[in-house]
Amino acid sequence: MSKHRSVTIVDIAEAAGVSIATVSNVLNRRKVPMSEETIRKVEKAAEELGYRRNVMAASLSRKKSYELGLIVPGFIGYYGVFAEEMERTAHRFGYHMSVFSAGGYDPDMEKRHLDVLLQRRVDGLFCHGLAMSTETTRQIVSDGTPLVLFNGWNWPEDIAVGAVNLDFADGCRKAVKHLVEQGCRSLFYLERARAHETNKQRLLGFHDGVKQWAPDIPSFVLDGDTRPLQELVRMTKEMSGGRGPVGILAFDDLVALRFMSAVLEEGMKVPEDYKIHGINNDVISSSCYPQLTTLDIPYSQQAQLAIRLMLAELGEEEKLARASQLPPLPAREGNEIRIPLTPMLRKSTQ
Repeated sequence: MSKHRSVTIVDIAEAAGVSIATVSNVLNRRKVPMSEETIRKVEKAAEELGYRRNVMAASLSRKKSYELGLIVPGFIGYYGVFAEEMERTAHRFGYHMSVFSAGGYDPDMEKRHLDVLLQRRVDGLFCHGLAMSTETTRQIVSDGTPLVLFNGWNWPEDIAVGAVNLDFADGCRKAVKHLVEQGCRSLFYLERARAHETNKQRLLGFHDGVKQWAPDIPSFVLDGDTRPLQELVRMTKEMSGGRGPVGILAFDDLVALRFMSAVLEEGMKVPEDYKIHGINNDVISSSCYPQLTTLDIPYSQQAQLAIRLMLAELGEEEKLARASQLPPLPAREGNEIRIPLTPMLRKSTQ
């Protein structure tokens, strides 16, 4: 066989010693009577020959694959919960959602995902702003595949249909205001610089909040991701001049909870000495002591708005007309939809 010719089901049938119809039934997972041995032989032959199923060709008669792709940076925390919401919402409208992890910014993983997505010819793609590079996503959308971003700030507007972004900047402005109203005499933002644009949005809100509500209060930005916890506590104590309470806004609840544990280990009190504010409202933030003040994430709303944008782009007007449970699209700024975050006020600041 020529190394340049694509492997077909005819080749697999010959290699496995079965009929072409049997190969088709196995590869398309049809529920027809077949022995386990037959299925095993077909799958083994397909793997050895390097067969790649052309989903687009299989679905030409209906013009759509009814498959959507979702790429997230990883599966922990926010990303995993959001992926589940997206899968459920897509399922309600007759679409299957294939979910991929960027593997911690691994270029080889990114290239593999690109290869798979181009082969499977998904009808549309959802991508977190940190999950893939603009160059890679351009390759995917260049053939007409619509892209909807979520938490993708400052992307070129010609790449995506739209971006459904959580308004972390406004949420962090509100957090600063709350800390000031609670009497904090210095303010710190514990950042996670490796989160790039997501961190920048939080940092923007922190600086804007300080400028608006606390121009005379000392404010600082510290690396909350790699510095030892006890060192962070000592630094905040020294930089605040020992005047409390000290206000802490952390990149997320995990950073906030780690810092709060270190504060308590040093014999200081929360919220008397330190008032600590997180972001994301992870499950543990309401189960720890003291319970953590944080910003709630409207997962369902973000997923529904993202799906609504995609359905409109795919020409699914009929489904949209029946979808009274989907929220109307709010006004956009450019191609961005901003979703406000709700403060969850708890004992760590009050």
